[in-house]
Formats: sequence, structure tokens, C-alpha cells
Amino acid sequence: MARRRGPARTVDPTELGTYQQAVRRVLTHDLITAARPRPGVLDQVLRWADQMAEDLRSLFGYTLIATTAHVRLVRELDELDPTQRQVFSRKGRPFDRRRLAYLCLLLAAFQRSQIEISLGDLVRQFTPSANAIEGLGYDPTDSAHKAALVDAAHWLLDRGALHLSDGSLEAWARGHDQADALFDIDHEICEILFRPARPVQHLGSVTGLLSDAPGGQNRERAAQRARRLLVEHPAVYYADLEPEVAAALRGRGVAEEVARVTGLKVERRAEGVLLADPAGNFTDRSFPGRGGAVTRAAGLLLAQIATLFEESWAALAHLDVPSCAREHADLVRLVDAGLPRHGVVGELAWTGSGDAPAAEAPPGESARMPLVERGRLEAMVADLFDEFGAASFTNAWQQDPRGLLDAALALLADLRLVRPVPGGVLVAPAALRYRNIQGALPEREDTGLLPLGPLTEDSRADAPAAETETAETAEASAPEADAAPDPAPYETEGTR
Repeated sequence: MARRRGPARTVDPTELGTYQQAVRRVLTHDLITAARPRPGVLDQVLRWADQMAEDLRSLFGYTLIATTAHVRLVRELDELDPTQRQVFSRKGRPFDRRRLAYLCLLLAAFQRSQIEISLGDLVRQFTPSANAIEGLGYDPTDSAHKAALVDAAHWLLDRGALHLSDGSLEAWARGHDQADALFDIDHEICEILFRPARPVQHLGSVTGLLSDAPGGQNRERAAQRARRLLVEHPAVYYADLEPEVAAALRGRGVAEEVARVTGLKVERRAEGVLLADPAGNFTDRSFPGRGGAVTRAAGLLLAQIATLFEESWAALAHLDVPSCAREHADLVRLVDAGLPRHGVVGELAWTGSGDAPAAEAPPGESARMPLVERGRLEAMVADLFDEFGAASFTNAWQQDPRGLLDAALALLADLRLVRPVPGGVLVAPAALRYRNIQGALPEREDTGLLPLGPLTEDSRADAPAAETETAETAEASAPEADAAPDPAPYETEGTR
């Protein structure tokens, strides 16, 4: 069998940085058009389309769709991941099940013969389909239903599947008399936005949407799975992987190939591997950076946890980490429980390779993480309220510290920095990247905002780099100071 050629083989060394930037654009944007994410990006990406298509197919098994009008990367997924819902969101709020269902029904309502459609006609076509689904429905007098429809329509507008040529969607949403809107339909974008691996109406299990080839099937498949993990997750831990995939990740070559094509930096530690991004833009969610009260509270909470580790490491309970394979199997069963059985053609049904026995196979290594109990976490948030004042956490949370704690822990779980368990959370090694975070109180009029910054006293130049929920860690850019890379970003006591 011919040996696979290295990535970026036709790229001139003087232009490698430009090529890597184009690859990062494709990996971090679900769709690139002349206007999205901003003018000029499409031309930069199209210049390297042929080489990118070859590298992304060879390294990850991904398919790059590139035309003169848009670029879309079609990923192959090895596992379900709750954070993937961030693709379907508006103003940072992920879609719930109603919004996802409405989005699919809107796409289904577009006829190929239609060039344009009014909002009134679209709603008239959409309503019977929604009402035919038990538990869904659409009631035009229900403000929650109307808001969900507006969010789904805006998602299509943002990606150019619809173009507003007249009227106002907001006026219609506010219930103004005779308000309407006229949309032009871009059927080409609609087609590339909805590209399931197989016909969804005949799936016997959600695993039918996953990659056919298990990660440990052979050496190349294991290496491919390892590469996908590196670009999909903030940090990849050996203990979460099948033995073949862990071996591929430990060896030299797999992470370095991804680093060459993306321009990221490989960081290896006792627990696993991550890709760090000095530029801080290879992400779909920056952390900590500039954010709301929840983001700030989450960052300060990590600093409190780090202090606890320094003072009481030996006294902390260390528990076995729940198996990622078993958690995935549980998620598959949960999704499959909601699949409709009516109308499925058995002969066409597809279940994929992720059946329950394979999904529940134990990982190759065991892992233990320190447990921080719920009571300790509540005391930490109380300390933050005492130190910075309740007003620093905005009106939404100043009377609800426990609610703020729940929201902060949900964010940290999304970033894979903690693992919720009954009675508290298990703290992942990568969380220790943020051990130097402190509140950076500005010397200006109090606006109710509490920015974050690294410690600068006592020559503490080892502030943590920011980590995100894709496969990279970005440098933390706080309002009061920049964060420098941490020389030991996710090494905890006893790991050397």
C-alpha cells in the first residue's frame, strides 16, 4: 500500500502560516460565505481549497465542499458530543429540542421550485407539519413557540440560506398587524447545510450517523481517531481512549501532523495531549477572556479550587472517573429512546458501528480525579461574593449565588474542565491551567462588571492559557492584562 504523503506538501514554506490560518478558519466555522464570518475570508480559504481538501481527507476523513460561493466542511463523527449543539445556537444560547425541530421543518418546507417565499406562506406550510408531531406543535398565539420559530429563521438568515428582501422578521415576531417578510431562498446552501451521513428517516439508532470505522480497528484508523479528537476537544486524556488510540497519540507523528496543518503547538503531559493556540482564535468559545458573570465566576472558582488543592491535596477524596465509553452508551440509549418508530422501513434501517457492546468497552487505562464536594463549592462562591461584593455579579445573580454556581459548573463541564458526579464535581487536570486567575478590578467607574486577569505580583509570569471546547487552548486575553502560557498547564501532584 502506498505511503500517505505528509500534510501541506505543496505549500511553500514562506506561505505555510497563511495556509494554516485558512485551515483554522474551515475547522472553526460551519459555513463560510462571501459575508460570513466576514468579507474576504472566503477568498483566503478558496485559494487553498485543493490542498486543504486533500489534507483534511487524509488526516481526518473529512470532506471539504468548496464552490465559488461557499465552503463547508463535512465532518465524520466517532462519538456523540453534547457540546456539538453549540453549532445550533443564537446569541450564544444553544437551541433546545423545539428550535432544532422547527429548523428541520423549515428546511423541509422549501420547495426546489421556489425562488422566494413570504413569512406568512412559510408559516402556513410549516404549521401542519409541526402540529402533526406529537409533543411539538405550533401555536401562533404562544410566545414561546413564536420565539423558537424566529430563532430558527435567524439561524438560516445568518448562514445565507434565506435572504431578507422585504419586510421585517422582528416586526412579525412582535405581533404588529399585517407585518410580514419576504425571503429569497438559496437552495444550494440549504442543501449543504443538511447533509446527514444517511437518510435520517430510516435510522434504527443515532449511531447510524457516526463513522463506520471504530477507532481501534487498525493502526491507521486509530491514528485518524486520535487526530479527530485533537481538533474536537480541548485536551485529550489517555485514560479516556481505547488502547490503540492512546498508543497512536503517545507516539510521535500524529499530533505533529495536526500541528503542521493547523499551526497549533503540541503540549504533552503525563495525562494526555492538547494543542495550544498562541493566537487565541482557534475556538468556538473563549475562556476566560471577556465574559459575563457566569464566565467570570467560573474562572474565579477554578482559582479557588487550585488553592484548595495546594492546601489540602492529601485530604481530598480521589474517585475513579466515569468511563467515557459508558457515558456515551448511556447518551446513545437516551437519544434512541426518542426516535420515532412509525414509518421506518426495516430493510433500510441503519444502526451503524456504535452498538452498545462496543460502546461500553472499557478504556485501556484507569484514571482518578480529585472530588470537590458541593458544600465546598458553595462556600467558595460565598467567599467570592464576600470578597468582590454581590453587585459585582450583576443583578441577575447577586441574590442567587447557588444559581450562579450551577451555571458556572455547567460551563466548566461544557469545557470538559470538571466532570459532574453525585455530590460534587471531579476536577480534570486541564483545570489547573487557570490556577493563577484573580479578579482584576478596574480603576474606573464601577460598571458592575468583574473582569479577570492573571496574577502579576511576585513575578508570577506563568499565568494560564485559555482553554476552549474545541480541540485547542487559547491564550487568555483579560481586560486588565494578557495571560502568558503556563509551563505546566495540566499537571497535578503525583503525575510526574
